Amino acid sequence: MATSNPAFSNSPAFTQSATKAIQWTQEPSAQQLDELYARSAATPDQMDRMTYENVIQKTLGAFVVLLAFAAVGWFVPGVWIVGGIVGFVLALVNIFKKEPSPALILAYAAAQGLFVGGISAFYQSFMDGIVVQAVMGTLIVVGVTLALFASGKIRASKRATKIFLIAMVGYAVFSLVNMGLMIFGVTDSMFGLRGEPFLGMPLGFWLGILVILMAAYSLVLDFDAVKTGVQRGAPAKYGWTAAFGIMVTVIWLYLEILRLLAILRGGE
Repeated sequence: MATSNPAFSNSPAFTQSATKAIQWTQEPSAQQLDELYARSAATPDQMDRMTYENVIQKTLGAFVVLLAFAAVGWFVPGVWIVGGIVGFVLALVNIFKKEPSPALILAYAAAQGLFVGGISAFYQSFMDGIVVQAVMGTLIVVGVTLALFASGKIRASKRATKIFLIAMVGYAVFSLVNMGLMIFGVTDSMFGLRGEPFLGMPLGFWLGILVILMAAYSLVLDFDAVKTGVQRGAPAKYGWTAAFGIMVTVIWLYLEILRLLAILRGGE
């Protein structure tokens, strides 16, 4: 199944078979066949194929870079704005590149680190302890989603993915409208329409729960794409594509949890 994460869907390693049948240019001799069968089986690493291990290594490496630059964004005021702009541009570049570039992916991690660090420091200045809560919440959602996926209890389906895509479009439209209302002063709430009451709670509470569930399903799609890439024997370099896709989803998840917690605490 095609994943909705553009980091994966634009990469041929996750959308078509990465392995090709071996074709003999001439009929092999009996001696060649004997030598072939006598060889020990090569591991995926020896064949320079994508494995779960190298995906994990590349993903952890990218997050180490992100965390290092998040520390810079936390302590250096205003640099998060540059990080946000550069990160957005690099995200588009990495999405539309057919071949993964480790340098550009790590540069994206660095820029997003500046952005995430700055935003986190902003929330922390108003609501003590909120960043630790958001980090813990993110780790729990990622961990539970991974455990359920690994156990086979949740899987991506065509119907669920269609619903997910429709919800994503609706959320994107709402976010743009809400941003416009805030920019032009139609609403003076820190969270715009998200701060309006709905069913006894701020609208942002209900919306936040929905979006966190959407981000969790996006992780399921990411894990499914990685599984497909490994099973198809994709080249090892596409482990960087997997790392980039997972990082995009986890950053989105963290920011949504951070905002949900801020809404629950009333922007105190």
